[in-house]
This record gives sequence, C-alpha cells and structure tokens, in this order.
Amino acid sequence: MMLQTTTQQTNNHSMDFIRIVEYTSEHRLRFKEINEQWITRSYVMEEEDIKTVEDPEGYILKDGGKIYIALYNGHPVGTCAYLNLGKGVYEMIKFAVDENYRGLRIGKILGEQSVEHVKELGAQSIILFSNTKGSAKAIELYYRLGFKEISLGTSEFIRADIKMELVF
Repeated sequence: MMLQTTTQQTNNHSMDFIRIVEYTSEHRLRFKEINEQWITRSYVMEEEDIKTVEDPEGYILKDGGKIYIALYNGHPVGTCAYLNLGKGVYEMIKFAVDENYRGLRIGKILGEQSVEHVKELGAQSIILFSNTKGSAKAIELYYRLGFKEISLGTSEFIRADIKMELVF
C-alpha cells in the first residue's frame, strides 16, 4: 500500500504543498543528506548512523521497516524511518527535516502521518531514542504525538539520553 497524503497550507497568500510518500531509491541521496545534516550539526556520525544512511534499503526496508519522505512542493525535505523489531514493535529512527525547511510544520505532519501508517501496518508500539539537549524541539513533538518516557536501558547511540514509547 502506497502512502501518499497531501496537505495544503496557506502562508502569506501562497500555496505550499506538503506530501508524505513512501521512500523509493530516488530518495536515497536526500535521505542521506538530511540525516547527515542534523546529526553532524550537534553530534558525530556513529556506526549505526553510517550503516543506516549508506544502505537504507538493506538496513531498514529488508526486514519489513518503512521509510517516509516529506515532499515540500515536490522536493524531499524530511525523513522518518521505522525499523521493524518484530512482535508488533517498531523503532522510529532518522526523523529529520532539512534545516532550510523548519518552521513549516513539516515535522509535525510527517510524524503524525507516519505514526498513523505504522499503526495501520499492525504496530502495537513504537519506541525511539533521542537526546534531551540537542533535540529538545523533537522531544516536545514526540510528547505531542503521544510518546511517553520510559527507562533508557541500553542504546546503540552514545548521544541517546532518553527512550520513549508510544503504545497503541
């Protein structure tokens, strides 16, 4: 099933279109660029980051994961991926919006629509790891999406200092 949702916004009398689509190989370069941009702004690319952005098809999609791309007037500007961990559990990863397109509610729309689609796929819960200092705005959005903080446990990421979960 192809996810394709269009949201029309009116800003300063111009029409801006945000469309959420499923990842295809044509999005590979932008997936890498957008994620490297936000990671390297405050952090270092870790081994898991490199594996993910270098081979999203093999790392995310091959085991039943999903990647969603936000298009702004047809241009890929946001990403949100989900690893399928099995037994109805998905992990939200690589959720980012190009810094040149922030403030346009793209992250909110991408988050809401991708969470809803993963729920329709049969997810019973979604977990995520984040950082409370460098990703404070993202943490606020996760709470608005219904995520709750849970015990951090272990993470593959040095930068992770919070774990959150959304249970359906």
